[in-house]
Amino acid sequence: MVAKRARYRSKIARTVHETVRGLHRIGLADKRTMRQFDSSCLTSVEELTPRQIQALREREDVSQAVFAGYLNVRPGLISQWERGEKKPSGPSLKLLAIVQARGLDAIA
Repeated sequence: MVAKRARYRSKIARTVHETVRGLHRIGLADKRTMRQFDSSCLTSVEELTPRQIQALREREDVSQAVFAGYLNVRPGLISQWERGEKKPSGPSLKLLAIVQARGLDAIA
């Protein structure tokens, strides 16, 4: 199921998603259908390039170690992301998207 503060691609996507969510609640739409609507209606998190990650950290004026602390990852991982050796995914990518949109204080 989707959190109440979900971000939708459009107003139409929100309406369709809320309708299907209601159908799911009363048993007329299965979990698979709900997952399909989640992925098609909700805003996706875009991957960030190594340069974008570094620029984001520098914009927030924090060291790699401090940035890692906010994201709850190892400091060495920030360095690997910024060099392109590894890519953030899952919760880390979502947190980076939040920081990009709202600043580091949003996850503090």
